[in-house]
Amino acid sequence: MTMAGGVREFAVATPDAVAVVDGDRRLTYRGLHDRSSRLANALLNAGLRPGDRVAVLLGNRFEFPEIICGVAKAGLVLVPISPRSSAGECGYALGHSGCSALILDGAYAGLAAEAGSGLKVVLSIGRAELGPPYEAALAVAPGRDPRIPVAENDPFAIYYTSGTTGKPKGVLSSHRARTLMCYLSALEWGLGAGRTSLAVAPMCHGAGMVFDYAPLVAGGSVTMLRSWDPDRMLHLTERDRVQSVFLIPTHAQMLRALGDAALGRRDLSSLDTLYFNAAAFPAALKEWVTGAFPKAGVHELYGSTEAGIVTNCRPADAARKAGSVGQPWYMTDLRVVDEAGLPVGPGERGELFSRSPFLMSGYLDDDAATAACTTEDGYLTSGDIAVQDEDGFVSIVDRKKDMIISGGVNVAPREVEEVLAAFPGVAEAAVVGLPDERWGERVTAFAVPLPGHDLDAAGLDAHCRAQLSGPKVPRSIEIVAALPRNGSGKVLRRELRAQNTSPDS
Repeated sequence: MTMAGGVREFAVATPDAVAVVDGDRRLTYRGLHDRSSRLANALLNAGLRPGDRVAVLLGNRFEFPEIICGVAKAGLVLVPISPRSSAGECGYALGHSGCSALILDGAYAGLAAEAGSGLKVVLSIGRAELGPPYEAALAVAPGRDPRIPVAENDPFAIYYTSGTTGKPKGVLSSHRARTLMCYLSALEWGLGAGRTSLAVAPMCHGAGMVFDYAPLVAGGSVTMLRSWDPDRMLHLTERDRVQSVFLIPTHAQMLRALGDAALGRRDLSSLDTLYFNAAAFPAALKEWVTGAFPKAGVHELYGSTEAGIVTNCRPADAARKAGSVGQPWYMTDLRVVDEAGLPVGPGERGELFSRSPFLMSGYLDDDAATAACTTEDGYLTSGDIAVQDEDGFVSIVDRKKDMIISGGVNVAPREVEEVLAAFPGVAEAAVVGLPDERWGERVTAFAVPLPGHDLDAAGLDAHCRAQLSGPKVPRSIEIVAALPRNGSGKVLRRELRAQNTSPDS
């Protein structure tokens, strides 16, 4: 069971079926199998060996699925990096994971320029500033599948996700975990043979890669949306007769902002499945989605990079279980416990743990962090506080961790605070997430000046933009005389949230 298996199977079963669509470019399963094999051989012939890490710095585009498959065929490990990363974040991921190769869109060469010199292989798509052209490498490589042996519990990918300490952690995910999620996603949301899905979520993220690649594991077709544009999303849905789309609540907010007339101009009758994840889904917004797409079943799921998919609230339960993220997903056991680790009863608050085949294999080179979030009997904590009702439906009521989720992107307050604290004249800073209708939460910073210093919020903003990727930049920065603290001196983030959240938020 590997992430190359589905492409191999359907290259034999339905070689002429369309696998990937990107603008006017189309790739059949025969072509996907051939090109991914050529990439695998190009990497192996360049000196990489099974187990070596290959970074990918791409947006959603034609080449991403064949890179996933090619890396898997070669027995290598994928390290996806977001194009929205800063140069420092990109360099950290490349260095911490020990990458031997990098495949990137030439437009993002500036992000990896410093790290590129230490890599064995760099292949550039488009502009070839850091390495030779990707297409040239494929053209001279053999098209025979190398079939490097890969055990299903071998690592498939290392995903970098923000941690509460601020330093990103490398989440090790196995072939078995990701392939099972792909197959079951295809079963749950109709992503398989004879179906067309739209790749909206970035494939460089854990959820986006599963949901955008799952159609190819199961013999379906996927259309690439290169960057989020609500009108373009509707256009592609109409043009390609898309049936299934994965979105985050922020996408729904932007679709609603287009107005009913924009939706009415499109033939969206093919769309029968919408599924949402990555942030809280406000009830009013979910009601709008249900009304705006009356022929589509709306699913709300819950999960994380570390845990995979944990729950799903299916359309039949949405109305009677409003506010719930659903019941445990396939092959998943849940446990809701108190501070002593003892199970709580239905309707009682507790920390949510899950156990399933989709869990991470651990954090790369961080046994302490892995042990801190897992139990001896194989459960992993979500860090969220939940309530489970008599029917097993889960509602997320609070977050134990301080993580901010803005537009579906995890933002660690500590990371932003450290950038703020490096600005001249800042004594200390605190960062929280405040409710935001469009983004779910907005990153909000509070900075305390050193005695005798006058802080300039505009200067702090410019400083943050130079150091942080877009989603992590505070949307507002307030200069305050002091931060609220408890008796032991710990900053009370909940008070900052309460003081700056109106009753109507």
